[in-house]
Amino acid sequence: MSANRIDPSETNYANGELIKRLLALSWRYKGDCLLVIGLQLVLLTMGLAGLGFAGIGVDVIHHEVVPDTEPPRWPFGLSPPDSWSATAVIGLVSGLVLSLALIRAVLNYKYQMSVAKLVQQKIVPNLRGQVYEKLQKLDFRFFDANASGSIINRVTSDVQNVRIFVDGVLVQALIMIISLVVFLIFMMSIHFSLTLACLATTPLLWVASVMFSRRARPAFVKNRELIDEMVRALAESVQGVFAVKGFGREKEERTKFFDSSNLVRDHMRSIFILVSSFGPSVNMLTHVNITVLLAYGGYLVYNKELALGTGIVVFSGLLQQFSNQVSNISGLANKVQRSLTGARRVFEILDTPVAIASSPDAVSMEKSRGSVEFRHVSFGYSKDEYVLEDVSFAVEPGHIVAVVGATGAGKSALLSLIPRFYDPDKGEVYIDGVDAKRLKLEDLRRNIGIVFQESFMFSNTIASNIAFGNPWADRERIEKAAKLASAHEFILEMPQGYDSVLGEAGSNLSGGQRQRLAIARALLLEPSILILDDPTAAIDAGTEDEILRAMDNAMKGRTTFVVAHRMSTLRRSDYVIVLDNGCVVQTGSHDELLSSRGLYRNLANLQVVDDTRSRDQILNSAP
Repeated sequence: MSANRIDPSETNYANGELIKRLLALSWRYKGDCLLVIGLQLVLLTMGLAGLGFAGIGVDVIHHEVVPDTEPPRWPFGLSPPDSWSATAVIGLVSGLVLSLALIRAVLNYKYQMSVAKLVQQKIVPNLRGQVYEKLQKLDFRFFDANASGSIINRVTSDVQNVRIFVDGVLVQALIMIISLVVFLIFMMSIHFSLTLACLATTPLLWVASVMFSRRARPAFVKNRELIDEMVRALAESVQGVFAVKGFGREKEERTKFFDSSNLVRDHMRSIFILVSSFGPSVNMLTHVNITVLLAYGGYLVYNKELALGTGIVVFSGLLQQFSNQVSNISGLANKVQRSLTGARRVFEILDTPVAIASSPDAVSMEKSRGSVEFRHVSFGYSKDEYVLEDVSFAVEPGHIVAVVGATGAGKSALLSLIPRFYDPDKGEVYIDGVDAKRLKLEDLRRNIGIVFQESFMFSNTIASNIAFGNPWADRERIEKAAKLASAHEFILEMPQGYDSVLGEAGSNLSGGQRQRLAIARALLLEPSILILDDPTAAIDAGTEDEILRAMDNAMKGRTTFVVAHRMSTLRRSDYVIVLDNGCVVQTGSHDELLSSRGLYRNLANLQVVDDTRSRDQILNSAP
């Protein structure tokens, strides 16, 4: 397994550690969190006030109907004049309750907007940006080892799950604790023994919550892994749609996706069963409290030990609010597990070490001369097997170097070490006599132009795609680079020329056109070192000759590495490196290697035979 493979078994964060980091994340937004909590406390206070006034109203009515009962008790010793009628007092109480309700509605709107601002405008964008920024710093080993679906899920849905901790766990838990304490104090102030009797089942709720958390955590982790697999299946079927349709595999791909989707569905069903069984259990315990209230509280009212309105009615409201908060424990426990699972997956990316970066004492390099030297370089994508072993050679500035070898010989791996897409496991790569690891990474890569085997185009204009590596280039320089890459003519034939917008991944271009734009993009940098990873693979013979003739001038004065198979490319090189199973088996010029026995001459002879057969087939098929 690659060192950069995210493996939950190797990054098993303890819940305490995750909570500590999530609290630190929340502390960055302490002002907004305190505002949200403050608004909720005001709402709580006004709710209690409304409940208290409702109780007073009941006592007023009760006293009016049964005069020998105790008159209502007003808060803070404030009460309406004795001359007021019961109707006037009820009107006053109703007006106060209604006013509090209206104010609560306004404050609740403010509360909801504050939560949305905190979560959707601050936490989610900032955290998503941090994860994306970290992804940009990680080396190719990380992306080789981790599926794109898993990475996308971590940037999107897992970040959303992390924010649940702030607004759905932290804020709600604080509000719940404060509410429970306030409700408990109020209930005890009304009747101490009644409070103890009604809350006797509370310890059972704590036991149930602990048991739920222990069962829920592995279930939520497994759920995220299954979703990763489903997204991977979807991404592969979309990216490989031509292969799927070309081989008539629609039915099989549909079945594969449905299978992965059904696994997510079935696993979610098990989570729903777990959550659904926990919620009713909590609700049942809260209804036991209501039963105790009706029995014991009714007894106290009957014996005139407890008032009807400000006593049992208010107590009933407080107990119901208390029970509602306790019932929220099931939802809170669910959110805790979701947020911890998301946090674990997000922190796995944020904690992945950056293997390739500029060292603290990195050396600046404005303009490279273009000399490249490999000294006893060994490299493998995994630690178990080398794809390059003890490779050594030196290239002088301005030389054109062809890299030749069979598939899997290590050609692309060798070229990837020059711009430090990977670092060697052994040995060093020198640029202008300086170890590449000691150069500033940005300076190194600005001096290297690269054309990959598969040229990726962005959904932007043609001019923007060419200027991707140098967005400050003017139109004259962009057109010059396009002409050198023999792309200018077909660009002018596009509907808006250089301002034509390309489809996703350049889907409205042919392979050869995409390749020429990629070459123009590399040449626009005017690099000292040019890397062409089989640039003529997707180009027909006529276009190949046109590009190679145009690039003869472009390659003058800069060091060029070309992965090549065709003789037309190999003849243009000053130096040829022949790889076999990761080892350099031959070096020299094209003519020198052809005149000596070895792998290079064998490969050349095979190509001559193939070309001759093709020529004979064309001649024999002529009228």
